[in-house]
Amino acid sequence: MGSLRELQERFTAHIRNPDHNPGPEGVEDRRLAIYRDLFFRNLSNFIAKSFPVVRKLYDDDAWDAFMREFYATHEFHTPLFPEIPREFLQYLQEGRDQRDDDPPFLLELAHYEWVEIALDLDEQDLDAVPADPDGNLLEGVPVLSPLAWPLAYNYPVHKIRPSFQPEAPSEAPTFLLVYRNRDDEVKFMELNAVTSRVVNLLKEDVGKTGLDVLNAVVAELNHPRPETLLEAGAEVLRDLAERDVILGTQQQ
Repeated sequence: MGSLRELQERFTAHIRNPDHNPGPEGVEDRRLAIYRDLFFRNLSNFIAKSFPVVRKLYDDDAWDAFMREFYATHEFHTPLFPEIPREFLQYLQEGRDQRDDDPPFLLELAHYEWVEIALDLDEQDLDAVPADPDGNLLEGVPVLSPLAWPLAYNYPVHKIRPSFQPEAPSEAPTFLLVYRNRDDEVKFMELNAVTSRVVNLLKEDVGKTGLDVLNAVVAELNHPRPETLLEAGAEVLRDLAERDVILGTQQQ
């Protein structure tokens, strides 16, 4: 068993990083090449499909070098194929130093693309979340969907493409809400700072009524016409409910 394990470890080390790890003795390199190409191409293609915008920012040679480094150096923590995008994001967060050919927004863009994958794969059923869909959103306690993620980025990641690659962070944060509705469709919406604050308060202060949340935002802004902001806030709550971001109110 010891020799079998040693053989397996040598084989896998060679497949991941053939330039630094020779293959097992007695195995023809032509045969090993089949496995080297098969494993690497599967990984590279899967990451490219999972992060399509990131992929478009690199030419073929740069992408192959990127993927080979990820493949060779990252210590994977799961054997599950759907978890590979999370592993790639972790690699960017913890294992990869910024390269000269990396755009400055790489990590934020990858995170944004990963969020869509994470929400798509999440097994939570919104219909199983206790909430009164007919409840009063101002007088009751709104129930924020667990599949609604408020996000803030330094770059407008939802607009990035090969023809638009900002070189510096925006003057103000980009607030986005990515969510999955009851039809299991992953959607996103850009938020202004006030709506983002409302959504984050709904997420943080789960016991407050909708009116409590709106009044808290009015107080933070010291708005000169609070009644106007409250009216706009009530419309925001209704809109979020229509999108399945708010599922209703807490049941009595």
